[in-house]
Formats: sequence, C-alpha cells, structure tokens
Amino acid sequence: MKKKLFLLTGAAGLLGSNISRQLIEQGEDVRALVLEGDPALGHVPSEVTVVLGDITVEADLDRFFDVGDRDIYVIHSASIVTVSGDYNPNVHEVNVNGTRNMLKQAFAKKVKKFVYISSTSAIPELPNGQQIKEVNSFSPQGIIGFYGQTKAEASQLVMDAVEQGLDASIVFPSGICGPNDFAYGPVSTFVIDYAAGEMKAGIEGSFNAVDVRDLAAGCIACARKGGKGETYIMSNELVSMREMFDLLSELSGAKNVKTILPAPLARILGKTSDIVGRLTKSQPRLTSFAVYNMLRNNNFSSEKAKRELGYKVRPFRDTMRDEILWLQAEGKIATSDLAAAKP
Repeated sequence: MKKKLFLLTGAAGLLGSNISRQLIEQGEDVRALVLEGDPALGHVPSEVTVVLGDITVEADLDRFFDVGDRDIYVIHSASIVTVSGDYNPNVHEVNVNGTRNMLKQAFAKKVKKFVYISSTSAIPELPNGQQIKEVNSFSPQGIIGFYGQTKAEASQLVMDAVEQGLDASIVFPSGICGPNDFAYGPVSTFVIDYAAGEMKAGIEGSFNAVDVRDLAAGCIACARKGGKGETYIMSNELVSMREMFDLLSELSGAKNVKTILPAPLARILGKTSDIVGRLTKSQPRLTSFAVYNMLRNNNFSSEKAKRELGYKVRPFRDTMRDEILWLQAEGKIATSDLAAAKP
C-alpha cells in the first residue's frame, strides 16, 4: 500500500495554514507550494515540506508534484482575492490558468483525490429570500465581480476534468474569518477599523463568514470522503450589519455605530469611490463591488456538506470573540475590560 501524501497550494494563506496545521495534527504528510518571498511563509507549520514556486509556472509544478510513488491527495486553495470588480490579468492568470496547470499535473500523476477551493461568489445569485444551494455547472456569465467570474471559470475546468475521469470535488466557502489572520483580510480589517472608531456608518446588508478552523476541517473531510464531481457550500449563519455592529461593540468595548445607510445611498457612495479610486490610482475600501457584496443575497445552505461530510460550524459570536482576542494580543486593537475577551 502506497503512503498517503497531501499536496497543498496556498499554504501560507489563512485557510491553507489552518489546513496544513490540522493535517499535521492528524499525522499526515504535507507538502506545500509557497510563493518565494511570501511574508507569511513563517506561519506554515515547520513539519510541512515547503516547495517554493508558482502555480502559473509549469516547471515549478513539475518539482512540486515530483514525489515518487505516493497516493497523492491535492487541496488547491491558492488564489488571488480582489475587492475590485474590474478585469485583472494577474487574477485570471493565477485563478484560472493556475488551476488549469494543477489539473494537468493531477492527470499526469494520477492523483487519488483533487479538492478545489472555489467561492460562493462563483454560484449564481438568487433573489433575496431564497436560499442558495450547490450547482454543478459554472459560467462567468451572470456572475458579478471579476474574482467570482474567475472562480466560476476555474470551477468549470474542474468539472470538465471530472468528466475526463479525475476524482475531484469543489468546496465553496462564503467569507472567511477567524484568528491568526496574519494577512489581515477583509473581516479582520473591518474589525480593526470598527474598534478604532474609524467606521462612522454601516450599510444596510448582511455578512456570511465561516470560521477558518471549521472551513479547514471541512476541506480535509472533502479530501477524505467528498464524492466525485460533487460540490459543497461551506458557510455560516447570516448576520445583519446591525447585528455585526452590536456584537463587535459588546466584544471589543468599541463605541456602537448607530448609523446604517440605506441601500440606494450606499450604491451611490460605492460608485463615487470607484471614480475617486480611478482618478487617484488608489484602492478605496468602499467600492461598488464591496457594496454589492454587502447588499446581495448572502443566504447559503451548507446542509449538503453537513450531511455528507460531517461539516460543523461554531456560532459566529464565538469566532468573533476569538478573533478579537487574537487582534488584542497582536496589538491591533485596544484590550477591553468587557466580557468580550471572556468565553
């Protein structure tokens, strides 16, 4: 019997580092592809075999997949996330062509399992009030935002590979949050700004963000028992902006922001920010695409992942408590005397 080996891309990212840590804790061998010079390399567990390289460079992938006679399980989580809705050739090169390169290697090496980490933004949106569930075919057409379009295109590449015989599954996370986010992604930045009093108003909308620790466990479960050609949404409870503000104020001790902007005004501000960003060649936080993501239907069903993979997700409140505790320990937000920092 061949010895099992997990090949992981995106290992220095928030999700990838959690996946690698959990795999090591489960006694697995892990080999990770990490970009040379990635500042988060130090957060990859020391037990992981690190290969420096780029998924867009075939020679790098040749080295990464050169593992001898092993049973290979691939978890492909590397991607570029962007809050801009505009075309970006680098995003397409990594998210689409990088995935194509990974699939080519998977066929050549006859991998046992291939898990692609996509995004709920690749799934067509339904009207508010309807719950969004898994689909099995994907197209950039009708998807809002360039990031989601690239994830849809890459997801279809994976489904095409399944038709050609590859045992592959796709995971669709909603937003990702949780402690140890050393890249300080969108949710961490949101919490930092709120706690610092830099956020003067919110948008009439909703959040759906999954704890990265639960998502990592779900991705590993998918690698172990996900069905061939099956797709799995991994999301959390829907949280309104008002609920988010109340929770952050309670947990961090920050002053509660009372103003919530109605959707029409938020859209106008988003478009104005887009124009200012283009004129100043800067990247504003409140883009029209960011506004869309808050106002869109973020009600996703994870029932399939729970039923077939044993996916479990902790209460959002617990995740925010842990994230705030971590941000306080990192000196990113002030330490509070409130129950925030208590279990």
